[in-house]
Amino acid sequence: MAARTNLRQQDSTRAAIQTSQLVNRLQDFALAKPGVDIDANRLKAIEVLLRKSLPDLSTVTHTGDPDNPVTITSIQLVAPGA
Repeated sequence: MAARTNLRQQDSTRAAIQTSQLVNRLQDFALAKPGVDIDANRLKAIEVLLRKSLPDLSTVTHTGDPDNPVTITSIQLVAPGA
């Protein structure tokens, strides 16, 4: 068996797969697919887990002082783990 080289990537990949499984389960339930039933407790647990793993797409307004605007002088790409 090959040695694990990037544990962080494996963890993020695992989390993404688990999140997609929760989303798929909710979609199947919402579309009333046969054999898919979710009780209230499980539905709440899925909701909590999805809130922790997916952005909720809420609106964010960024405002500031019009007399002292924030300016961006440079943007730099930093490699993960650097």
